[in-house]
Amino acid sequence: MSSSQPIKTDFNTLLEALKAAGEPTRLRLLRLLAREELSVMELVSILDQSQPRVSRHLKLMTEAGLIERFPDGAWVFYRLASAPAIRPLLDAILNALDESYAEDLRQLEAVRLSRRKSAEGYFETIAPKWDEIRSHYVSESDVEQAILKALSGFAYDRVVDLGTGSGRMLELLARDTRTAIGIDLSQHMLNIARSKAFDAGIDGADFRHGDIYDTRLPASAADLVIIHQVLHFLADPGRAIAEAARLLRSGGRLLIVDFDHHTLEIMREQYQHRRLGMLDEDMGHWFDAAGLTQVNVTQLPPKADAGLTVKIWLVQKA
Repeated sequence: MSSSQPIKTDFNTLLEALKAAGEPTRLRLLRLLAREELSVMELVSILDQSQPRVSRHLKLMTEAGLIERFPDGAWVFYRLASAPAIRPLLDAILNALDESYAEDLRQLEAVRLSRRKSAEGYFETIAPKWDEIRSHYVSESDVEQAILKALSGFAYDRVVDLGTGSGRMLELLARDTRTAIGIDLSQHMLNIARSKAFDAGIDGADFRHGDIYDTRLPASAADLVIIHQVLHFLADPGRAIAEAARLLRSGGRLLIVDFDHHTLEIMREQYQHRRLGMLDEDMGHWFDAAGLTQVNVTQLPPKADAGLTVKIWLVQKA
């Protein structure tokens, strides 16, 4: 059978999925989850319904295979199902929806704005101590040595650093870089990055205020894109990875540094982490969706028992 033919869905599976979708609140939930994965409490806030009611709808759609549930520490998130057999049905439902309940999307934007302001406020507060905070995990020098090792033998004249923070990554790679752009939402972090670049005598770095989901940079503009300790702050890491892939030339590489999945809820409570590290399964899914192929993964375990494991993913655009 040709791979271009649609995947058929079992009759009973399709019937249960159709039943599960056939309710106003569930259609509203599907439309919201098509935008991004959301927590239960975020969905409760958007729909202005009780938590038990929203949870019941989510449970029914999860059991029917329409959405996927994944706990992350004390939080639970939901997203649309990724199974190839069910996605055509989801796409057909979503494409057929009219503009009813437009307030849901306005409330989603309000949730995003609140989330963004909270994150910006946090970064403005900790900006002067950012490098010190990062040093509490795996030794930063060990991480940087592993980054240089992962990139050895690969030429990168044009570098883009998404969520550049203090600009340390561009400083680390300055010797092998002709042009470098650092993108960040925090003006305080950008000011620190500019100051540090000046002190280090780096002339080719351009630090810009911008959204890493939508950088406004031209496609195929980079040999190397870096996302260093950023994904665990994001509501939609896959979207950031897709934007990174868009920026890469053919054969260009994306290097991601982040925490392996963990259970330290304090990282969310005190440090605004939206995710407790990254799951390999999720990373693989986002890479595939963005047209990226994994080159290698480096794992750096902590020296202390209570520490966090840092992972370095290196992937390439076809």
